[in-house]
Amino acid sequence: MDEEQRERKGQGQGQGQGPGERKERADAARNREAVLTAADALFARSRSPRGVSMDDIAAAAGVGKGTLFRRFGDRAGLVRALFEARIGPLREAVETGPAPLGPDGSPRERVLAVLDAVVRFKLENRHLSLALEEDGAGSPYQAAHYAWWHATLAGALRGIPRSTDSDFTAHALLAATRADLVEHLFSQEDMSADQIRAHLAAFAAKVLDADPVQSVTHC
Repeated sequence: MDEEQRERKGQGQGQGQGPGERKERADAARNREAVLTAADALFARSRSPRGVSMDDIAAAAGVGKGTLFRRFGDRAGLVRALFEARIGPLREAVETGPAPLGPDGSPRERVLAVLDAVVRFKLENRHLSLALEEDGAGSPYQAAHYAWWHATLAGALRGIPRSTDSDFTAHALLAATRADLVEHLFSQEDMSADQIRAHLAAFAAKVLDADPVQSVTHC
């Protein structure tokens, strides 16, 4: 039985499995992790995320290309799966962790901490983040991961005194963390990661501290 046959057999098994079926499922789980690990390494080494193909990933993972399409559907599905695997610890920290990222701290400090965490993740996963934005079908603002970040920021913004139009402000702040902007600043304008983070923190602080009436008057 070749690798792709084992993958097909390993999918969709229910309870009451015998040793053979459990081994097939373990094989499928190992294949999935091997694919995600290989894709992660390829995106990290690539000069451009567009240069990473399904053929490249299959070869690096030691699996058949058919396995990738059965498991992930297409390249965009694989990118989303890899993103979700890598973002998981950060998402957990935001949802249930301690302050300032977690939900129990100061709303203002949480906004700043979440924005810093987002841009740090994108700096550490630049090409994966670019691939996620480029491969998305339809508007990137309708993607599940964007909706989650937006809801998190907007919720924190509502807890800040004098904060107005939290939904719009959350969109505006997240725009400063777009992967294509981060890549441009890092690769084309030669900003260091620390400089990008510092500029974002200063910008966000100005937005949070601005007087809404004066801001509109000066437009």
